[in-house]
Amino acid sequence: MLQDQGSPAARERARLIHHPGPTPQPDLASYDHILVAFSGGKDSQSCLAHLLDEGVDPVRIELHHHDVDGRGPPTFDWPITASYCRAIANAFGVRLYFSWRDGGLRREMLRQDETTGPVMFETPEGEIATINGRGKLGTKLRFPQITSDLRLRWCSPVAKIDVMRSMICNSPRFLGKRLLVITGERAQESTARARYLTFEPHRTDTRGGARRPRHVDHWRPVHGWDESKVWRSIRRYGIVPRAAYQIGFGRVSCMHCVFASPDQLATVRWIAPERFALIAAYERQFGCTIKRGADVHTLADRGRPYRAALDRPDLVRLALSEHWTADTRTSSENWSLPAGAYGETAGPL
Repeated sequence: MLQDQGSPAARERARLIHHPGPTPQPDLASYDHILVAFSGGKDSQSCLAHLLDEGVDPVRIELHHHDVDGRGPPTFDWPITASYCRAIANAFGVRLYFSWRDGGLRREMLRQDETTGPVMFETPEGEIATINGRGKLGTKLRFPQITSDLRLRWCSPVAKIDVMRSMICNSPRFLGKRLLVITGERAQESTARARYLTFEPHRTDTRGGARRPRHVDHWRPVHGWDESKVWRSIRRYGIVPRAAYQIGFGRVSCMHCVFASPDQLATVRWIAPERFALIAAYERQFGCTIKRGADVHTLADRGRPYRAALDRPDLVRLALSEHWTADTRTSSENWSLPAGAYGETAGPL
């Protein structure tokens, strides 16, 4: 949702950009709802840990997980993701809501003379709301492009950013309320993310508006953290890392992320050959590779599967399972860094 440049939210954002000063620290007690965009990865876990460090009652926290496969055929995401997120929410006594674009990234990727699919999200009443897709008819028939331009790297907006926007804008429970949206981008990840504001009005903010008013701030509490601080916060709460970290992945986004390195692709091809073959088949169908100059098989040939994946078939099975059966928390004394910590992140630009 584009902000009117004369709106209170736009003026506030302009003030923060041109006169940044000290990083604002939100008054956490002033919000009616605190929403954490929760992938189950280390950065969103550290956001949850930071809220607990700040004394926020877990009953005031909502975790919002965006299902990138849209409850359609498994294509991009790790199979264990949803179950792991549920386990974390249960372990900390926080609410968890799922939201998704119907058919997920696969439907959008295969879109041909169609509109983008509708957004669906869970409500506190246990129902599923549907917001019908809008926009012009269009065709994709290609993978998201590797760029910091989110119009071309459309996976993040389609499956995550716009899904949360639609959920907030179409949830009556947020009208007339103060919301804090929390995301886990860190400056260390990329030059583009280093330019993000730590605190600003969220894209769904309509403060001061006469119609459907809501005050929505966006806070990136771990923006200035390095990876070591992230892992220390996770250790302090004894959170058992996701299985993908434990088998060597330094960044746990999609299982088939467009940024994947040769070693990551070699590992995926070894542990999930059918899923890998599906991605390779789509490259051939589209006549367009994910990365310029080489298809996924050629790139995987340049890498080697992670040693941790080769050595721990039990963890591989867990990563490819739909049911998290391992411990979710342990003592900080028994906690250990996963094999993927401080490894290659192959992340956003």
